[in-house]
Amino acid sequence: PVVVELGCGGGELLGQLAQTRDITGVGIDLSTAAASDAARHSPALTWVVANADRRLPILDASVDVVLSVHARRNPAECRRVLRPSGWLVVAVPAANDLIQLRSLVQGEAVARERTAQLIAEHAPWFTVVEQTAVEQTLHLDRDALHRLLRGTYRGERLSQSAQVQQLDDLDVTLASDIVVFAPRRQVA
Repeated sequence: PVVVELGCGGGELLGQLAQTRDITGVGIDLSTAAASDAARHSPALTWVVANADRRLPILDASVDVVLSVHARRNPAECRRVLRPSGWLVVAVPAANDLIQLRSLVQGEAVARERTAQLIAEHAPWFTVVEQTAVEQTLHLDRDALHRLLRGTYRGERLSQSAQVQQLDDLDVTLASDIVVFAPRRQVA
């Protein structure tokens, strides 16, 4: 099966999937550095530098699975590239994702529910097959917290804040809402 990951970053997820399954993997990311890193770690897969918000450099109806894990999404393009029997798997941060770190760094922990909006954005092209949530709380040391913060939106800018500089260790919740979509039949 052909598996495409949007916003693949350094390719860790797609690389691990390819180690456990016989797939043709294509990772797409806007960062040249991330794609280069992914290519070094998983040279048997295809790594593409492209903007997933625009037209995907993938043929129509040629993909079995599209993955978007805390990354950009383009529902119309995902529908275009998926086979009629394909799946779109999207993970978005759950309301309590990184809640402890966000509270400490930003001074408050605003819970944001994203799943209803995600489903609404995809409704013209997809139907929901399954929804689930995953959550884990980890005790992270200073280095792990700084790496985690650098990988988050606005993290590099916040990494210099006084609150972040004082971090030694912290229990941090990692939580995602996962939605599996199937393409709607296209009307001719």
